[in-house]
Amino acid sequence: MTKAEAKTRAEKLRHEIDRYRYAYHVEGRSLISDEALDSLKKELFDIEAEFPDLVTPDSPTQRVAGKPLAQFKKVTHRDDAGREARMSSLNDAFSEDDLRAGFA
Repeated sequence: MTKAEAKTRAEKLRHEIDRYRYAYHVEGRSLISDEALDSLKKELFDIEAEFPDLVTPDSPTQRVAGKPLAQFKKVTHRDDAGREARMSSLNDAFSEDDLRAGFA
């Protein structure tokens, strides 16, 4: 993929992902499956990893989208000993290599 193609695809992916996330988190409706959305986010993440200068501050890879519905409640995550713990993300791992990269 050329840089010009990557730029065009990344812009399209950002727009699509924003629309799907807004529908889910703000309107409470799912327009596509979680797996399909994860696949789009992974594609954008991979493009931005290959072309770091294409990363934008408003990219879905750089932020959490929208204001959540009132039904979403804050949750404190705890470790096995009951201590407060951070919730980690594996950036939508699709393979063992992706999983290992999440811990690097």
